[in-house]
Amino acid sequence: MTRTVDDGRSVAHACAVPVSDEQLWEMTAEFVAAGLNRGEQVVYFDDGTADHVLERLTDDCVAVSPSIEDGSLAIVPPDATRTTLRSPLLAVAEIVSATVDGAVAQGFSGVRLTGQFNYALQRAGGVSLAEYDAVFDDVTRERPVRVLCLYDRRRFPEGAIDEMRARHHTELVVPAIYDDGLLRITGTGPATARVAGEVDHSNRPRIRRLLEATLDEALRSHAAPTDITLDLSSLRFLDVAGAVSLVHAAEEFPSSHRLVLAGVRPRVLRVLDRCGAPFAAQLVVRPRTDVESGVGAR
Repeated sequence: MTRTVDDGRSVAHACAVPVSDEQLWEMTAEFVAAGLNRGEQVVYFDDGTADHVLERLTDDCVAVSPSIEDGSLAIVPPDATRTTLRSPLLAVAEIVSATVDGAVAQGFSGVRLTGQFNYALQRAGGVSLAEYDAVFDDVTRERPVRVLCLYDRRRFPEGAIDEMRARHHTELVVPAIYDDGLLRITGTGPATARVAGEVDHSNRPRIRRLLEATLDEALRSHAAPTDITLDLSSLRFLDVAGAVSLVHAAEEFPSSHRLVLAGVRPRVLRVLDRCGAPFAAQLVVRPRTDVESGVGAR
């Protein structure tokens, strides 16, 4: 029976079925960052998606460039990823085992493996995804390696997802307050939420409702924070109406509470400034710092 967990930092071999690309990058970045924090080598198998993961890691203030330079974060190029996934199963097992053994010999405490494995759907000779996944099971039993297998619906057919879900003992599930495929909102603490993706006419009312509900809850509790915080470090686009809605929401806050927009990207900051953010007394806008503004910080 498959068990579900909402924290993938310590799983040995788990699958995840993201409902959106924003959730995919969120899950992957958390898994990668946890490995770097634990002194493990993280190997990401790229099939054209690594830039998104690196961008999310930068949003999370992870030191991406130093990790790549010292070898703790290894990005396997798309061609090498596809070649690996075309290899016979025995060769795949040898590649993974050699990777783990080499990392341990270099002083890493273990290895984390993740990335885009959808190219395995095109394997020749009738080799199934389940057989390929069994290689990871064998290696995780014998060596200090953690694996997160990602099966998102944009890249895997429903039948393959159902098969792999049934095969894994653990599934990583990260709930959200809201996720429409374009915008993802997750709770990150008391009176704090993270807003990732893009805000437009289709979803901007959801943010206003979130702010109203959070403020109402804060006013009813003496222990609640007086700052209602939205982490916008992963918000890539905010339309003018969405910016106006945030400014108006802040203007309706009582003097005892503030709306704090944290980690705001330059592009989003410009829209907020044009829509009156500097003049809203109960609104605090905190731009991304130079340390944060690496990959994809526009």
